[in-house]
Amino acid sequence: MFELKNKEGASYHFTLKAKNGQVILSSEVYNSKAAAENGIASVQKNASDDGRYERKTAKDGRFFFNLKAGNGQVIGSSQMYSSESGMENGINSVKENAPGADTKEA
Repeated sequence: MFELKNKEGASYHFTLKAKNGQVILSSEVYNSKAAAENGIASVQKNASDDGRYERKTAKDGRFFFNLKAGNGQVIGSSQMYSSESGMENGINSVKENAPGADTKEA
């Protein structure tokens, strides 16, 4: 499920949560609800395309990924993972959960 949150006035942010409630993807902060909803739609559209995932290693050796739209813009980022296999499991979870996920306002 996508959880859409209003932050400080007109700012919005969303997270994608797995069925167990764990956050698997977080968005940037958007300046309007409509822009955040467009971000959610973009995640749903791009989640199943493995080529849209940018796999990265942080300076401390942990792993994370970004999901990018067709224009190359980052539309969501993962948490940090201690292993590469954990990161791949996170990507697979986004692929599985995002396309048909409902949106709930928090």
